[in-house]
Amino acid sequence: MKFENLLIEIGTEELPPKALRTLAESFQANFSEELTKAELPFDSIQWYAAPRRLALYVKGLATAQEDKVVEKRGPAVQSAFDADGNPTKAAEGWARGNGITVAEAERLASDKGEWLVYRANVAGEPTAALVPAMTQRALDKLPIPKPMRWGSNSTQFIRPVHTVTLLLGSELIAGEVLGIQSDRIIRGHRFMGEPSFSLDHADNYLSALKERGKVIADYHARKTIIKLDAEKAAAVIGGNADIEESLLEEVASLVEWPVVLTAHFEDKFLAVPAEALVYTMKGDQKYFPVFSNDGKLLPNFIFVANIESKDPAQIISGNEKVVRPRLADAEFFFNTDKKHTLESRLASLDTVVFQKQLGTLKDRAERISALAGFIAAKIGASSDEAARAGLLSKCDLMTNMVMEFTDTQGTMGMHYARLDGEAEAVAVALEEQYKPKFSGDSVPSAGVSCAVALAEKLDTLSGIFGIGQAPKGAADPFALRRAAIGVLRIIVENKLPLDLVDLIAKAVELHGANLSNAQAADEVLEFLMARFRAWYQDKGISTDVILAVLARRPTRPADFDDRILAVSHFRTLEQAAALAAANKRVSNILAKVEGELPSSINDALLTEAAEKALAAKLAEVTPLIAPLFAAGNYQQALTELAALRESVDQFFEDVMVMADDAALRNNRLALLGNLRDQFLHVADISLLQ
Repeated sequence: MKFENLLIEIGTEELPPKALRTLAESFQANFSEELTKAELPFDSIQWYAAPRRLALYVKGLATAQEDKVVEKRGPAVQSAFDADGNPTKAAEGWARGNGITVAEAERLASDKGEWLVYRANVAGEPTAALVPAMTQRALDKLPIPKPMRWGSNSTQFIRPVHTVTLLLGSELIAGEVLGIQSDRIIRGHRFMGEPSFSLDHADNYLSALKERGKVIADYHARKTIIKLDAEKAAAVIGGNADIEESLLEEVASLVEWPVVLTAHFEDKFLAVPAEALVYTMKGDQKYFPVFSNDGKLLPNFIFVANIESKDPAQIISGNEKVVRPRLADAEFFFNTDKKHTLESRLASLDTVVFQKQLGTLKDRAERISALAGFIAAKIGASSDEAARAGLLSKCDLMTNMVMEFTDTQGTMGMHYARLDGEAEAVAVALEEQYKPKFSGDSVPSAGVSCAVALAEKLDTLSGIFGIGQAPKGAADPFALRRAAIGVLRIIVENKLPLDLVDLIAKAVELHGANLSNAQAADEVLEFLMARFRAWYQDKGISTDVILAVLARRPTRPADFDDRILAVSHFRTLEQAAALAAANKRVSNILAKVEGELPSSINDALLTEAAEKALAAKLAEVTPLIAPLFAAGNYQQALTELAALRESVDQFFEDVMVMADDAALRNNRLALLGNLRDQFLHVADISLLQ
């Protein structure tokens, strides 16, 4: 079998930068699947992507499929011939379909009978004959939400396609993909190098594009160049570039030949909160802001040009002129907003409807204020400061800055609160009320901030469930799943002594007559408990551990977490498997008992040595673990209970629980019930696998 390297390039108009990597990775996965289906072995497959191209490089690809024998089974011999031994119509039809006579068919015998069989030698197809259709199918499955047509062509793709190149080694594969005939022509950079050139070999793709076309087709190489050069440029001016991964990916998807340059803006703009300046530099202009070593924003930014200019000063000047009006807008909005306090904007919140059944933003702020004060009192934080922060929590939404730069909500509230002379805890809480904003984001840690962030999320959860608009399927327009995870994380990571039942009841109460769903509190609790499972699964906790704890329905998240950690540790003990199995056996026995289970153990009725030993061991352990349960030290309690393993095993080995004597039977059931109750203080370990 011969092997060669394959290149596939689809040359297009500029592809959407935020989708470029996803498109390329999907193209690779789809084509790899096609190769597997076609039974074409290969060593590796690599994707390349630049603003105007998607490409695949398949190394060590077989140049043809292997020949193979295809076995086509026909009818059973007993039904293939009549009583006189003549072929039936079914047998003749099958043979005719295979291009043979019945007499030419072979026979396949097995322990289930004998069949006619035809073994055909099928020659493998050349890879070159298969690649065009395989490429088309791989492209058809790309995640393209809105494909487009261009010219008079009926073909659809994410952007107009200009070239298709299919090279197997040095051989051009003839064929049509996306309505374009394959050719050796590769298009270079729009403004540098050769506009187009002929590629002689698949292996020369990257080098020829770089040298002749001035295009770095390797996405990862462009990312690396941008990151390293930006870091060097920042170091030159004594700072650190703020290179967020998502922005780095987007910039790498916008340029074919990255050239990193440094620009400057007027120092006066530094009087504006840095977050607003950073927002416009990153979001609008795709620039990298620069911070000093002590974390202060410098009057510089780093950007990536797509051309190697003979006069880079002109490009730098052009970018400085472009960003200046945006920074001036931020400065104007900030100076205008400072003329009014946050508190003075409370009245204007009454003009904005949060949700028609749940009232205005002012109604929402008042609810958050009351709930934040309630929570703060429970966690030892200042109720007054929490209530104040809750009342001001939505005021910055009415400022010019937040209306223009929406992602600065909360952050601008913090800055304006400081300017208004509000307490620092109040100001910080305004920024942290939305935390955690995304997976992996930090949670508030200060008491007032925790209270306001919890209140903000619980108000949304109770309100939306209260009007019967719980999430359905993947749809979650109010981001309730994120809010629920936020509630759990804030409580767990700060070890707050809060009970979900109390919090939800207060949140529902504050909505008053707005809520139409009488089951809102129960549904919110169920929703939050379900999020525990998803959250812990993401953290790698096994499902049986989560279910064991969920079976006890602890509604204090910090307590729930302690139980999860304890049961996870218990599973690692040598005695765990046997005790889990024993608990399962106990559960099954007790479940069959009709009426009320006996609870007290009568030592006088303990007749067998094994049951006496278990009762004695249980009596010894119980007073030791009671204070551990009370203190929430579940891990140590389960470790102490693990010492019962030998006694439990011996009990089930020697003792007949369901004795004929009712008194003996009830006493043994009471012993098992007491045993199981000790474990149930933590979790239902009978659910452990």
